Amino acid sequence: MAKKIKPILPSLREKKRYLVFEIVSKKDIKSFSEVSSLIWQSSLSFLGEIETAKAGIWVLPDKWNQKKQMGMVKVSNKHVDKLKTALTLIKSFKRQQILVKSVGVSGMINKADKKYLAI
Repeated sequence: MAKKIKPILPSLREKKRYLVFEIVSKKDIKSFSEVSSLIWQSSLSFLGEIETAKAGIWVLPDKWNQKKQMGMVKVSNKHVDKLKTALTLIKSFKRQQILVKSVGVSGMINKADKKYLAI
């Protein structure tokens, strides 16, 4: 019989934050995959592969609101400011100017959802 792996204690787990962002543009961005690739490209070019991996960036697909052009990214608590900077460096998408701004940060996904997204 196989032994169960012990879970990591909460005090040893890496702490995460949920950053809510908004995209301001003349035309709406329809697909989540385009938004996700924009964020990944920007973080890779600004932070590099190693820092992006350490940041643990995860763009949450179920939190993307196409009508409001808002979404949520999970990130390590030590890399929140670096991710904010990477988001502000996104300037264009398909030859149109866009602005990606952070709306707020929370340590709990439900709180970030209710306070900033309110989908």
